[in-house]
Amino acid sequence: MNPRRAGLLWGALGVLAFSFSLPFTRLAIEGGMPGSFVGIGRAVVAGVLALAALLAMREPWPSWRVLGRLAGVVAGVVIGFPLFVALALARVPSVHGIVVTGLLPAATAVMAVLRSGERPSPRFWLAAMAGLVCVLAFAGVQGGGTFELADLYLLAAVALCALGYAEGGALARTMGGVRVICLALALGLPFTIAITWAGWDGAALARATPGAWAAFAYVALISAFAGFFAWYRGLALGGVARVGQLQLAQPVLSLAWAWLLLGEAVTWPMAGTALAIVACVVATQKAR
Repeated sequence: MNPRRAGLLWGALGVLAFSFSLPFTRLAIEGGMPGSFVGIGRAVVAGVLALAALLAMREPWPSWRVLGRLAGVVAGVVIGFPLFVALALARVPSVHGIVVTGLLPAATAVMAVLRSGERPSPRFWLAAMAGLVCVLAFAGVQGGGTFELADLYLLAAVALCALGYAEGGALARTMGGVRVICLALALGLPFTIAITWAGWDGAALARATPGAWAAFAYVALISAFAGFFAWYRGLALGGVARVGQLQLAQPVLSLAWAWLLLGEAVTWPMAGTALAIVACVVATQKAR
C-alpha cells in the first residue's frame, strides 16, 4: 500500500476512536464527575501507561530541539484540548461541542502550513474552507449569532489541539507516532498530576455512576492514549494537512454517538451539515 493510502486508513481509524470522545466526556460529567477531573485526570492515566511503555522500550531521552516541539504536543493534545472541552461540556450539550470542534481540521491545516512547511493546493484550500463555512453557518444558526463562555473554551481547545496535531504529526515522520504520544504524555505528567490534585473532589468521584467511570476509562485509555498511535501514524504517512481533513467527518460520527448514547436530538440542519461536511472531506482527498 502506498504511504498516502496507508496514511488515510490510519487516520480514519484515529478519527473513529476520537469520535466517541465528546459524547463519553459528557456522559462522565452527567454521571457526576467534575469536568476538570475528566479532562486532565484522563491524561494522568494515559501518562502512567506511556511512561511504562517508554521504559519497556528503553527509549532514549530526546534532544532539546525535539523537546521544544514536544512542548507544543503537551500544551495542545495532553492538556489544552481535553481540559477546555471538559469545561465547555459542563455547560453545553455534547452536540454543541461537536459542531464547534468541527473547526479543528481547518485549524490543523493552518498550523501545518505555519509549523510543518506543507503547501496544499488552492483546490484543497477551497474544499477545506467550504467545510469550515458549513460549520460556522450551522454554529451561527444554532447559537443565534452569539457566543457563550463554553464557545470560547471550545475555540481555545481547537487552537491548542491544532498546534499539537501539527507538531506531533511532523515529529512522527522521524520518531514514529507511538514514541511521540508516549513522550508527550510522560513529559506532561508533572502538570497533569498537579492540576488533577488541585481540583480533586473525592466526594463527587465517590458518587459518580458506573457508567461515568466506564466513559472515563474510554477517554483515558483510547482518546488520550491508544487512539493517537493510529492518528499520528496517519499524519506522518499521509501529510498533516491532508489527513487532518479527515476530522471533518468526526462531527458526523460524534453526532450519531451523542444520539445513540445520550439521547441528544439530532435535527435536520445537523444532518444536512453532516452530509455537506462529508462531501468536503471527499473533495479534500481528491485534491492534488
